[in-house]
Amino acid sequence: MKQFTDRVVVITGAGSGMGRAYALAFARLGAILALNDYHLESLEQTAVLVRDLSHRPLLTSAFDVGNREHMYDFAARVKAELGHAHVVINNAGVSGEGLPSWLLGDDSYERVMQINFFGVVYGTRAFLPQLLANGEGAVVNVSSVFGLVGTPNNSDYCASKFAVRGFTESLMVELEQSPISVHLVHPGGIRTNIASGAAKGEEFTEKYLKTEPDDIVEQVIRCIRSGKQRLVYGHQARRLWLASWAMSLEKRNRVLFREMEDLLDPEHYGVLNDPQGEAGRP
Repeated sequence: MKQFTDRVVVITGAGSGMGRAYALAFARLGAILALNDYHLESLEQTAVLVRDLSHRPLLTSAFDVGNREHMYDFAARVKAELGHAHVVINNAGVSGEGLPSWLLGDDSYERVMQINFFGVVYGTRAFLPQLLANGEGAVVNVSSVFGLVGTPNNSDYCASKFAVRGFTESLMVELEQSPISVHLVHPGGIRTNIASGAAKGEEFTEKYLKTEPDDIVEQVIRCIRSGKQRLVYGHQARRLWLASWAMSLEKRNRVLFREMEDLLDPEHYGVLNDPQGEAGRP
């Protein structure tokens, strides 16, 4: 796709961060927007900003993207009120708990996977028939640089973002002969509130989240226009991308542990050297 004027663009997680930046960028390009976020107040704030930029129709809906029924209802509402979607940006996501795997409950993995992975699956599948009906369109699925490498205290989050990568790369091949372009985004350290709920989230944000959301959004729009399918972009993104294929797994694991060691709680890791297995238990 080259032009977005009067095209219907669907964006999940539009209440803040990259999602809000996508909404404002596409509003400036004359798109008709359908916006989602879990937090109604944040979504309404984005809607106010969009209306300051554009007088085109705008649809908003606050719901959990991990709820299949709500996502399919949203797609039906978009079709009925705005027409078929042309671009779908599955951006919504949450952080993990920021703990090592032995301290996480199964519910953490289930929660993060439901939102980060199944939210992308539902968003893609709910809107894909509309894109195909148009004879043109784009699907943008947001993974992470943590969908390229595994990192300590992020096994729940990494699992979900690796899953997004696998799903999207398979979708690319399936739609190779179609008029639909598929794009996989691996953001690096983008300045959002993604880590705010995790253990040591403030320290992580200060150390790594340095690239402005507007910068990566500009790159994503270029990818949609050019047809480039993978984007790895943001603070330290190139470094992690290189590590994902240029280093042996053993060396990469050592490097990543040293890089993030100052964010790891020694009490949590004491269990590894505790014969009784008591240290680090919640």
